[in-house]
Amino acid sequence: MALFALSVAWMLSFQAQPGELGRIHFPTSGPADAQKHFERGVLFLHSFEYRDAREQFLAAQKLAPSFAMAYWGEAMTYNEPVWFAQDLDSARSVLKRLPVTAPTERERAYVQALEALYGDGTKEDRDFEYATAMRRLHENYPDDYEAAAFYALSLIGTCHRGRDFRTYMKAAAVAEGVLQKNPEHPGALHYAIHAYDDPVHAPLGLRAARVYAKVAPAAAHATHMPSHIFIAMGMWDDAARSNEASWKASQNRQPMDSGGYHALWWLQYAYLQQGRFADSRRVLEAAEKMAGAEPPLLLRFHLVQMRALHSIETGETYKAAIDTSGLDLPARAAHYFAAGSDALNRGRRQDAEQSLAALRALKGSTAAHDVPHGHASPADVQAVAIIEHQLGALLLMADGKSNDAIELMKLATAAEDGTPYEFGPPVPSKPAHELLGEILLSLGRPDVARVQFELALLRAPKRALSLLGLARSFEQSGNTAAARETYTELKTMWSRADPQILNALEESRRRP
Repeated sequence: MALFALSVAWMLSFQAQPGELGRIHFPTSGPADAQKHFERGVLFLHSFEYRDAREQFLAAQKLAPSFAMAYWGEAMTYNEPVWFAQDLDSARSVLKRLPVTAPTERERAYVQALEALYGDGTKEDRDFEYATAMRRLHENYPDDYEAAAFYALSLIGTCHRGRDFRTYMKAAAVAEGVLQKNPEHPGALHYAIHAYDDPVHAPLGLRAARVYAKVAPAAAHATHMPSHIFIAMGMWDDAARSNEASWKASQNRQPMDSGGYHALWWLQYAYLQQGRFADSRRVLEAAEKMAGAEPPLLLRFHLVQMRALHSIETGETYKAAIDTSGLDLPARAAHYFAAGSDALNRGRRQDAEQSLAALRALKGSTAAHDVPHGHASPADVQAVAIIEHQLGALLLMADGKSNDAIELMKLATAAEDGTPYEFGPPVPSKPAHELLGEILLSLGRPDVARVQFELALLRAPKRALSLLGLARSFEQSGNTAAARETYTELKTMWSRADPQILNALEESRRRP
């Protein structure tokens, strides 16, 4: 009977929910005035707007100090499952402030799940225990779509060792079940996008990507999230528009949160794929202006990634002067690769060797004090190894040891093939198959180079430099028709490219 009543209540309230953050129904035992703040907090929580969510839960507590679920919500804002991050001390302090036991069995189940999430053991162990608790809650209350949505997210949060298709598709199935009942549920839309966020499954997430930003425009992160699917599918115009909107929305928030920097980085990557190098430079300069003399850790992370991307994609000088301490291993490795390859391109062999030595030393930087969250994931360690091979291969090429360079790059591509798909701008910043293809092309081996570019495009569809390499491979091997077709695809993709980029492309297309 209780489950039936919950389902009926949800149906009756479906049309009444304000739509700027999506629509949910999360009945609790709290009083009506506090309940409004509570539900708005959950809406923000589903869109990872943690600061806004926390403000709403605190407002609910002020109105109803004994409202247990308001404390549950506040504690939830200190966990970031997709990034495997958590402010454990702050969350535990919230749980200590819980004034009374939650009055219903269902609400007690929510609070007990937090005891698993913020209990003893490693973060990974606690995430699995939390997912188990959320599975039980979902099974016991199948008409509670919030339990289902948070269960889907908890599954994603267990994948500390890299993207696991089986787990992600299980999360997608749970989220899709919610969307069948409530097509505008922000959490289900959001978590479905994360679950489908790879080149293989991205087409399944396109509907959610199209809907999410429309139903939750008040959440800056919701305007960014569709670009996860757009980038995985090589839809650069859509990816740029999505992150332009997110960046604009984030500028209204002071101090700016992580979402603003995140959107700027992804916007830059979309611009680079569109051939809009001047716009990439413009957003990089915006990030540098925000950085000031002593940028915070989060901004330093994004600034390193953006500088590396811009230099690697455009060939422009890499600005290496930045503190990389405290950054994760792939970000530091991107810094050393960009600095080393740029030095090599400009004849500074000793500087390039120093970057390679730094990469080799970085492989041992897995102690708790060296990396964020006290541990380095296997995928992060693997990324450093791949990047070390790449820079080593470039140095070997500079020495005329092309066979040794190719063998080293084969190790890099094999390692890359063994890593799970990542979302967003590539990690490593220079895909290994793309670099091997460029090396082979420079050695006059277009047929084998073509295979490498095709493999690169499987991991990063419609990536500009891989498409350009593929077109040149066709051209050098005498396949004029395929070359023209690929150049035409590039020209369409570069419809808003800088004039010098289009001129270079036209010159390539006119070749016999």
